[in-house]
Amino acid sequence: MGTKPRLIIMNFLQYFIWGAWLISLGSYLGNTLHFEGVQIGSFFATMGIASLFMPTLMGIVADRWIPAQRLLGLSHILGAVFLVFAAFQTTYTPLYAAMFLAVTFYMPTLALSNTVAYNALAKGGMDIVKDFPPIRVWGTVGFICAMWIVDLTGFKASHMQLWLSAGASLALGVYSFTLPSCDIIRGSGASAGSGGSGDSASAGPADLAGEKRSLVDTLGLKAFSLFRDSRMAVFFVFSMLLGAALQITNSFGDLYISSFSALDAFRDALGVKYSVILLSISQISETLFILAIPFFLKRFGIKNVMLISMGAWVLRFALLGLGDPGPGLWMFVASMIVYGMAFDFFNISGSLFVEQSTSSTPKIRASAQGVFMMMTNGVGAVLGSYGAGFVVDRFTEMRAVGAASYRVGEWPTVWYLFAGYALIVMVVFALVFKHKHSRTQR
Repeated sequence: MGTKPRLIIMNFLQYFIWGAWLISLGSYLGNTLHFEGVQIGSFFATMGIASLFMPTLMGIVADRWIPAQRLLGLSHILGAVFLVFAAFQTTYTPLYAAMFLAVTFYMPTLALSNTVAYNALAKGGMDIVKDFPPIRVWGTVGFICAMWIVDLTGFKASHMQLWLSAGASLALGVYSFTLPSCDIIRGSGASAGSGGSGDSASAGPADLAGEKRSLVDTLGLKAFSLFRDSRMAVFFVFSMLLGAALQITNSFGDLYISSFSALDAFRDALGVKYSVILLSISQISETLFILAIPFFLKRFGIKNVMLISMGAWVLRFALLGLGDPGPGLWMFVASMIVYGMAFDFFNISGSLFVEQSTSSTPKIRASAQGVFMMMTNGVGAVLGSYGAGFVVDRFTEMRAVGAASYRVGEWPTVWYLFAGYALIVMVVFALVFKHKHSRTQR
């Protein structure tokens, strides 16, 4: 099997694992287990807490000691074990602990899978910017397939979504060991990181001479030197701020739409009955916008692409506040479509920007991807998850409707606050991020 089909399978399973529970877990925790908003937010914050250290540490390990594809496999196998344990829990503390451990081993695989793909494409002499997006789009397809399975089977209201995720995680864990090998640095004189081509010509004089390297070099912490570049520092800070927006609808989108079941006028609406499928339009939109990334990056540059993403986040939240599953369903659908631009133009373009910015220093390429993930899915996700949970608790409350319970209240206010936040981030970014783009750049 060729390189591209193998990477397509990897990406499909990588995001199938996540899609099996990321969108539906909030409703399971809120409507089935009756957890509060901040408690629900804390589960999604586990991704942020884990991303504060795990992607960076795993990137360092992949650069220095264990090939990225093997580390990817080990992480997914361990993640599957903890997902199975989580499936048996119904009280807050043990369920939180199990999900935290599962997420701790899942989050670094987002960066590791990128590293494995970039490495395989580079070794195959392919154009990463051109060839990676059509491969990555199959990750979104996997995410969508998992969401549809969870909704159509009724798993969204039960622990079965965790079993489905665990099965896919175990499958990818085993499969990862068959992927193209990534180079690591074994002592002085070796230079290629897990994202590099293995060309020893880039080794520095000190390496070739066998001189003792600093602790920073040994641990692979040089990726943090990117913060010395004011442009990269600003980019990472705003990646953190946008990362906060990523988790808001993941945490509370399905819980919000299902809350319309408390109203007689919307109880039987298809948008409420198949809320996860409705939300999956967001991921379907991703598949289209991913393919547009090479054109937009080449024509407009990273700054304008990021600004487009931020504007899309404003629309995403505002439309959720304005819409409903009845006459306003079109606004819900528009919000889902806009999400594809909001997510891809930030997350995928940002990863490619970091890859290009470190292409001349292969020793830190995997580590740099880890730093990017730490800022977006780490610090940003923690702030976004707890912040969103606090806002939801402030403006909504749990209410029993027959035998079921739903979180109802001033949901539009919640979404308008999030839209205002995204608007402020966009305006400040436009003023402080300095980047000159040439159309000859990729």
